[in-house]
Amino acid sequence: MEYKLNFDSFREGLKEGRLLGLKCKKCTGYNAPPRKVCSNCGSEDMDVVTLSGKGTIQTFTVIYVAPEGFESPFVVAMVELEEGPWLMGNIEGIDPVKVNMDIIGRQVAIGYKDVPADMISAGERIALNFRLID
Repeated sequence: MEYKLNFDSFREGLKEGRLLGLKCKKCTGYNAPPRKVCSNCGSEDMDVVTLSGKGTIQTFTVIYVAPEGFESPFVVAMVELEEGPWLMGNIEGIDPVKVNMDIIGRQVAIGYKDVPADMISAGERIALNFRLID
């Protein structure tokens, strides 16, 4: 069976300002990022949908040793989208030296940034990022 939403389509959606995900026809759960089967029930019967792109910070960490293509330090968060799935990405506009637990529960909107290819990637990369909206 083919992927309903592959990484290339996911990336192109982000570049067009849309966060694409999958909605399961069996359990009605939402899935993001792209995957072959529903993370809730395992069904392959899903439709591509546009998600709100908004969510709530659930946890975070500060990265001091950055992978190739990134500058440290930077803040990475797990965000629960309004539709339910969790996504990980960088938080933009936050000072990594001053960040504290006060950002837990803050509302964010999703975006992305291009990341240069590295020695082990197959080419163009993107990184999800979030900006505070409250």
